[in-house]
Amino acid sequence: MRDFHVFVRFCSSQRNLPKDARINLLATYCDNVKKGKIQDDPNQLRIAQVLQNLQSELWSYEKRSPTLLTRFFKTEVQVPRGVYIYGAVGRGKTMLMDMFYDCVERPQKKQRQHFHSFMLDVHNRIHEWKKTSNVERKSSSYDPIPAVAAQISEKNTVLCLDEFQVTDIADAMILKRLFDHIFRNGSVLVATSNRPPNDLYKNGLQRSNFLPFIDILKRNCEALALDSGVDYRSQLNANSDTPFYFVKGEGNVSAEMDRLFKIVCSHETDTIRSRTLVIKGRNVEFKKCCGQVLDTTFDELCDRPLGAVDYVFLSQVFHTIFIRDIPQLTVKQKSPARRFITLIDTLYDHRVRVVCSADAPPASLFTTVRDESLVTDENRMLMSDLGIDNPQELGTIFSGEEELFAFDRTVSRLNQMQTRKYWDQTTHEHKA
Repeated sequence: MRDFHVFVRFCSSQRNLPKDARINLLATYCDNVKKGKIQDDPNQLRIAQVLQNLQSELWSYEKRSPTLLTRFFKTEVQVPRGVYIYGAVGRGKTMLMDMFYDCVERPQKKQRQHFHSFMLDVHNRIHEWKKTSNVERKSSSYDPIPAVAAQISEKNTVLCLDEFQVTDIADAMILKRLFDHIFRNGSVLVATSNRPPNDLYKNGLQRSNFLPFIDILKRNCEALALDSGVDYRSQLNANSDTPFYFVKGEGNVSAEMDRLFKIVCSHETDTIRSRTLVIKGRNVEFKKCCGQVLDTTFDELCDRPLGAVDYVFLSQVFHTIFIRDIPQLTVKQKSPARRFITLIDTLYDHRVRVVCSADAPPASLFTTVRDESLVTDENRMLMSDLGIDNPQELGTIFSGEEELFAFDRTVSRLNQMQTRKYWDQTTHEHKA
């Protein structure tokens, strides 16, 4: 640890260097350690050093321009290798990626997105290309992926994607070709994930078609494990003096939720009323709102066809959301469970305050089951569409193991969202 503190002093000494020579990311990280904003963690420092090296490469990469000689001999410019950071929840992956994103001054073309939002944008671009393209469907050149990848690469030399996790077969089937083109176009990926590359889309439908993407990812990104053994979000939760998550049956939960709702609404200049939001041309109604505060239920948010785009819209309209009656979920509620994971991810990313009442503590909200009831008509139709003949495969395909893994992140974020620190740092402006 002595070497770590020597390095902190070294980083601090770099502040007065010329801008081009400043070790931006490492100086920022070490300053935060010195000021007590984050704990000194050798594992995080190791990742920060790799990201600093990438930052330096990007500076030269952006300034490098093709000459007549390189054009004549078609010499390719060496694209910097990206970074894929994986590990358990609450270890600092997102913090390091955001620090890297903020410190990258050149190139200016950069984008930071949650993976779910990124893929939603990709599917929207594909849909738009199909609507506007003049290429006939039967033509061999009818392929939206290269065009969509070109659009993304043109706008982003650096692409930062948080919570890289593949659970949707529609995403899995296009990722290989999409990122093959993105990397060939010269874009650099920095991503965080709870899973190592080899475990992405584990037990997923038609995973054999997804495996080539893993090879492309590992070839273009350095995979780094970050696991200090300390969940810093759980440590933050220990300092919370006000509960914002209530387990039903432990006191008068409904009355306590009502009391907090009145307190929060006392700062609003509106009456308590129902409200209909227009999202992408659709009417989405909620029964109880007051200004920028929404009082709703799990069923209203997750048991009807809402998705990431709807949750992003809600996070822009409301600064506080009360979610009542969260049930204990099993694989039988797989779609609502996936929506709940996406909902919490989105609200967390946008620093929306959340008050919850649930049937169980966060760590016990989702459990897997294996029984014959999983063979529903919907599952049989999906098997037919995908050409799966063996019903025994349902045991792994619909076991809910992928959702359970993703739910670890949800539990960690729910814990952090209860803390006073999380509530106090909510600074985003929300406009209806």
